[in-house]
Amino acid sequence: MLPSAAVGYQRDPSLYPVYNSPLVPLAGGGGRGAQWEGGGAGRAQSHKIQRLRRAPAHRRMAAARGRRGRGKGCCWALPTALLCLYGFFSNLRPSEPFLTRYLLGPDKNLSETQVFNEIYPVWTYSYLVLLFPVFLATDYLRYKPVILLQGLSLIVTWFMLLYAKGLLAIQFLEFFYGVVTATEIAYFSYIYSVVDLNVYQKVTSYCRSATLVGYTVGSISGQVLVSVFNWSLFSLNVISLTSVSVAFAIAWFLPMPQKSLFFHHLSSSQVAREMKVIDCKSGAVVQDDPALQSVPGWEDESEVPLNVEAHSAEKQEQKVDIPKVLKELWRDFLQCYSSRPMLCWSVWWALSTCGYFQVINYTQGLWEMVLPAQNSEIYNGGVEAVSTLLGAVAVFAVGYIKILWATWGEVALALFSLLIAAAVYIMDIVRNIWICYASYVVFRIIYMLLITIATFQIATNLSVERYALVFGVNTFIALALQTVLTVIVVDSRGLGLNIFTQFMIYAAYFAVISAVFLVSGMYSIMKNYRRQKDMQSRTASPKCTEDSLGNEV
Repeated sequence: MLPSAAVGYQRDPSLYPVYNSPLVPLAGGGGRGAQWEGGGAGRAQSHKIQRLRRAPAHRRMAAARGRRGRGKGCCWALPTALLCLYGFFSNLRPSEPFLTRYLLGPDKNLSETQVFNEIYPVWTYSYLVLLFPVFLATDYLRYKPVILLQGLSLIVTWFMLLYAKGLLAIQFLEFFYGVVTATEIAYFSYIYSVVDLNVYQKVTSYCRSATLVGYTVGSISGQVLVSVFNWSLFSLNVISLTSVSVAFAIAWFLPMPQKSLFFHHLSSSQVAREMKVIDCKSGAVVQDDPALQSVPGWEDESEVPLNVEAHSAEKQEQKVDIPKVLKELWRDFLQCYSSRPMLCWSVWWALSTCGYFQVINYTQGLWEMVLPAQNSEIYNGGVEAVSTLLGAVAVFAVGYIKILWATWGEVALALFSLLIAAAVYIMDIVRNIWICYASYVVFRIIYMLLITIATFQIATNLSVERYALVFGVNTFIALALQTVLTVIVVDSRGLGLNIFTQFMIYAAYFAVISAVFLVSGMYSIMKNYRRQKDMQSRTASPKCTEDSLGNEV
């Protein structure tokens, strides 16, 4: 299936100082012998450098951060707007909530066993196989080519959805959608390579909101076109193909990042060697000021690269050391998962995301079994839109929840996981479509709430800034578990269980997660309670003192 909810650096310092510097070279090409015209601005800049070099380190860092924000603050707007437009149109797919009905209907004429047990599992397998190679390719190719690959895969997916016939062709379609979901990591990490750290939170909220709004608008429009205007599902797929084609066209205008996390970056020693501080008054080179070199953003106005073209050519000729990159990845992996809180939240992320993918992947099949579409009107699009909007409200409310997560986090995960298990169980045993819809909405709201909490808790407990690595590893583990679950429960080569039995197993799966975290949470609370009592007893006990003869009193 095309699971609708399976939807997350810095610039090269040798590029932007040339354009941000207020000084203009008159002769010498900007090298050691260059003369610089700055007038009053140049003299003021010279005095500024003199003062900052004499100022304490924290004053220099604060000044550098201020210049960095002013100098490049306007540069984030264009790539963010383009990426938001791409995210909106790539998720504006009104046909997606009706996919199961489309495959089972006269357009494709597939059987329930073929759709549920032979076609939908292909997405799980392809997503798992592609995730890690795509992660490395995203970093090596610097994001934009992978975003273009995602847009092209969306076009291929919906073109095949319109015109492909037969079981094998639809299985290939699922493989291409696996490419789409695997390449989403490029969409959610691209923006951090072209904007500054001080706007990370803003651009993240914009990009994620664009995807949610796009999916919501697509779901609502699909429901309205089907229920009010009686459009065919084939026509909805035409609209989806048009929308993803627009997204692919927009992706071509995204600026190409100059840096990435592992393959394309300059070490601090290289930057220190290749960047010199120019005195704006005399044109002399100020050598080796470690305080200035260590301040990020100082180069915006006070440093000018020497021989930029030679530096770029040299950097292009450098060969990527793949074993070194993999070794660095492994070292960062061990360091990231070294703390118990990080490990706890990551385990919940992987386990719950596995179950979440399974539920959303097959929930349309459950609805089709509860109330076949040919017997009555269906409201899948409206339900998806409502669950997305309410989930977004729940995510927004996370910022106002005041809980000691270090103490009560595991117990909260246990209780909410139990609610998820109850919602899935009700979806399975109560054969009423409206109760199924309501339970699905509750299920998605709770998951979106908890996964948001888990995200910022993981980010809080990370000892190094390797968010994409941790989130990618967690998702990979979730997909590995989902693959095992799919092979055993869903695939026709395994047990090939019917849809109702599958959902009973998913409910039990979330109940087991709840029990595990309840036991772990109670153990953590008791351990913290004993530690506090020991500290209080040591504080309250009288200290022994000695008199002048050495006797204890």
